Amino acid sequence: MTQFLYLMRHGQTLFNQRHLIQGWCDSPLTKLGIYQAQVARDYFKQAGITFDAAFSSTQERATDTLEIVTEGALPYQRIKGLKEWNFGVFEGESEDLNPSIPYRDFFVPYGGESQTQVQERMDTTIRQLMDGSAGKHILMVSHGGALFNFARVHEHNWECQPQGHIGNCCIYVFRYQNQEFYLETVIDHDFSA
Repeated sequence: MTQFLYLMRHGQTLFNQRHLIQGWCDSPLTKLGIYQAQVARDYFKQAGITFDAAFSSTQERATDTLEIVTEGALPYQRIKGLKEWNFGVFEGESEDLNPSIPYRDFFVPYGGESQTQVQERMDTTIRQLMDGSAGKHILMVSHGGALFNFARVHEHNWECQPQGHIGNCCIYVFRYQNQEFYLETVIDHDFSA
C-alpha cells in the first residue's frame, strides 16, 4: 500500500524568536507559533486530508503544534527518535555561534550528535513508524534540522526541490512506496495575514 507522510516542523517558539539554538532544549510556542499551527490545521482541512495516525517529537513545541493541528481529536504517540538534532553545550546559546552548514561532526566534541547520527536516527524511527501504521495518511511533527536531515537521506528520490530554509509549520509531503520515500511537495504557508 502507498502511504503518505506529512512531516512537519513545529510553530515558532520563544527561542526561535530570540535566535537561540534550541536542539534538545525546549521553549514554548509564541502567539505567532500558535497561529502558524492553526494555519497548518486549516490547510489540511481545506485539502480534505484526514490523518490515520499521528506522531510527535517528545518536545513540547512539537506536541503543542500537533495538538493544535489535530484539534486534540486524534490520539498520538510521542517519539524520542523524532527529536531535534542534539547540539550539546551550544543549546540555549546565540545562533551566531553556529558553524557554517553543513555541520557534519562539529557538535560531537561538545556533547551533541553528528549529522550522520541524526540522519540514521530519523530514518530508522520514521521507517519503523510508517511500517507499523496501517493507515494511508500519517502526520509527524518534528524539527527543522531533523526534518531536513531525513529528507537528505532520500534526496535521490526528490520529485521537487525544497527552497532554502525550513520555516515554522512547513510540511514536507513524502510518498512511501516499496520501502522508498519520495518527496512529492513542500508546503510553505503564507503567514502574512
